[in-house]
Amino acid sequence: MHVTPTWAKDVMVLGSDAPLPVDRPFTAKESDSLGVGASLRRRLVQKGLLRPVLRGVFVASHLDDSLRLRVAATKLLVPEHAVAVDRTAAWVHGVDALPRSAIHTMPNLDIFSGAASRLRRPGVTSGIRDFSSADLTEIDGLRLTTQLRTTCDLGRLLWRFDALGAIDGFLRQGLDHGLLLDEVERFKGYRGVIQLRALAPIGDPKAESPPESALRLHWYDADIGTPQTQVWVHDDNGRPKYRIDVGEPGVRYGAEYFGELFHDEDVRQHDERRIAWLEQQRAWSMDIFTKLDVYGTELSAADRLRRGFLRAEAVRGARHRSYIDLSR
Repeated sequence: MHVTPTWAKDVMVLGSDAPLPVDRPFTAKESDSLGVGASLRRRLVQKGLLRPVLRGVFVASHLDDSLRLRVAATKLLVPEHAVAVDRTAAWVHGVDALPRSAIHTMPNLDIFSGAASRLRRPGVTSGIRDFSSADLTEIDGLRLTTQLRTTCDLGRLLWRFDALGAIDGFLRQGLDHGLLLDEVERFKGYRGVIQLRALAPIGDPKAESPPESALRLHWYDADIGTPQTQVWVHDDNGRPKYRIDVGEPGVRYGAEYFGELFHDEDVRQHDERRIAWLEQQRAWSMDIFTKLDVYGTELSAADRLRRGFLRAEAVRGARHRSYIDLSR
């Protein structure tokens, strides 16, 4: 039978009587040395008192996420000579490029070296990569690739739907789009540069999440023109009322991504009212997409987008012809 220690009983947050650090990240190894083994750590995570931030690194749950916390957590696992790259560097920079499985399992760290040897340790994806001095930055003693280099690497190396999400994420963080476009040809001959050439020009800082970015890429695949992101639709007084994730105001066709995590009953009812208002009061044709549509094995979103767009175009054309007939 597991016995919960007194410092973890009937508490909402870990206090100063806990043997664990409550003001900084710590490793599983440090936790073991302080008498809090794997079994108790799992129970503390289940109780919401601890949360994993990286594979093998934990933090008291009351600590807010921040750049400083992410850097401190990563530094616990990265040797001084190594460089955090790819998804790990993006995470430190504040861009969500982690795999979707990270909701359940902490992903490997991406730690590379510019020297002749790679890291060989559990939980680390490593290798050797060429870096120029301009490719690297340092934050509180942690070496990692710059926003620009990380964007180019993820744009080359990730699955294209995730790659566009990473590009959009860095543009949201303030990366200059022109600078990114100028940098692309530097990677001529590198693996994935053809994908990077295709995705970098369509990056959009207005995309609010990786799934919205993926949905937008399906729109391009559907060959129905260039989509707009975060399209505002106004009420009768001209005030912005609702936003559409991806759309084309010219034909009043819009696409929304509904993620499971944020769609409880209240949110679902609000979304149903919102979609009904858009369709009934503003004559938009709307389609709803989920993770299965956008990321599933059949990748059916492009076909649905094409059908929906053509349907909206036909309805718009019929209304226009009726208006002309009535005005004669």
